[in-house]
Amino acid sequence: MNTLLPLIISWLQFYGYPVLWICVYVAAVGAPLPIGLLLLATGAFAALGDFNLYILFITSLSASVLGDSTGYFIGRKVGTRVIAWLARQKRFRFISPKVISRSQEYFQRRGGWAVFLSRCLVPALGGTINILAGAENYPYRKFLLADATGEAIGIIPPLILGFAFGASWEAVGDLLTTISTLTFILLIAIYLIVLLIRTLRRMKTGREQTDLEETSESESSQLEIQDSQLQYKGFSKEKNPKTTLFLATLRRVQTYKSTDGLHTGYSFPKETTSNPGRRD
Repeated sequence: MNTLLPLIISWLQFYGYPVLWICVYVAAVGAPLPIGLLLLATGAFAALGDFNLYILFITSLSASVLGDSTGYFIGRKVGTRVIAWLARQKRFRFISPKVISRSQEYFQRRGGWAVFLSRCLVPALGGTINILAGAENYPYRKFLLADATGEAIGIIPPLILGFAFGASWEAVGDLLTTISTLTFILLIAIYLIVLLIRTLRRMKTGREQTDLEETSESESSQLEIQDSQLQYKGFSKEKNPKTTLFLATLRRVQTYKSTDGLHTGYSFPKETTSNPGRRD
């Protein structure tokens, strides 16, 4: 059990809802406070008649959304400048304008899910996601919608469980802490697996492209050698039009095989030589 929790609970019993609001707000900004356990405790106190469950929900939701918005605007104000500064530093080679642009595009597509999941599944990442969303210029309306929805879903379970189990809320709190930790580890593992699969696919595609380029270069060299040999033997393109037709056909066959080895059909070019005239 967190060492700060008994002190916060004593303040909560003495001052009531304002203490809950301040604690939830500070935690939403990024302070490491045990808000999940605190909500369990307030739910248990509501079962005893000390608090109203609906007021607890409204207090917690308003404080969390306002705290998340504060972190978002801090990221937009400061984080954008920090990212721009890092992009200008040549010593940080892994942070280039191209990398930052791809990161912003990715967050524009997936940022809503990141905000939502960090509220109801992995609250420990909430403060970081808030600042990152602001730094990446994620639209505030989308952020607010995902944030409010995720916070509402994340607040209800501990309040209900605390209200249902009453005096046994501490045991439930330990169980929820374990579940949250395992969920975090599982998400990290899934992310690493997906990243590994994508990296292997890129490496495979790169090797195939390199092999194709090497094959094309080799076949081009062979065609040049064959062309030189034919000219050396007296098959001049200018003097014999059929030689030109033969070389063009040979090149088309080689190119066709190198680009698509699965097809066997081939249409030979038509001979387009002028008719020199008939001899009687």
